[in-house]
Amino acid sequence: MFDIFRLPRRPGSMQQVQQTVPSPSRIGLDLVAIPEGAPLDLDLRFESVSEGVLVTGTVSAPTAGECARCLTATSGEVEVQLTELFAYPGSTTEATTEADEVGHVVDGTIDLEQPLIDAVVLQLPLSPVCRDDCPGLCAECGVALAEAGPGHHHDRIDPRWAKLSGMVDPRRQVGALPREREVPPPAGGGRSDRGKLSDETRKRP
Repeated sequence: MFDIFRLPRRPGSMQQVQQTVPSPSRIGLDLVAIPEGAPLDLDLRFESVSEGVLVTGTVSAPTAGECARCLTATSGEVEVQLTELFAYPGSTTEATTEADEVGHVVDGTIDLEQPLIDAVVLQLPLSPVCRDDCPGLCAECGVALAEAGPGHHHDRIDPRWAKLSGMVDPRRQVGALPREREVPPPAGGGRSDRGKLSDETRKRP
């Protein structure tokens, strides 16, 4: 709220305001905003015109938020330009405009909070980033890729074989088959007893 009782209603009269005030609330978007209580640096000019008071100037403040890619904390600064007309009570402008179309001088004061909120929201980025080349988060484990390093990766398994992967004994080599037990030859290097029996069977009448 700004008191303009000392500003004459004579067109061309001006009043300069340069001061720092705390932000009345959090101003901004979901991912980045001016925190509540942050210092707002005001450099404004209040000028009387025939229908009201024209407010022009700049407002700058620090911002805080998080990167839209890697979710790390970010900080910065925003500066907005204001150009707002506040109609005098009983003026033609007040009578011919809707309440949300133009501001109004109420009891000799001007409320800049809503125009400031609108200007800041338009100025802030919808998707702030900690840096232009931020690689974001790993899609597999969620770690920040900027901290994980360029060699960070995961071995991906075809989803069609994902269930089978849990059935394989990791201690066995893939593709290895159990070796068959070798049967030692009969003593003396001759034929086996099975062979001898076959010969005797054939000799019987």
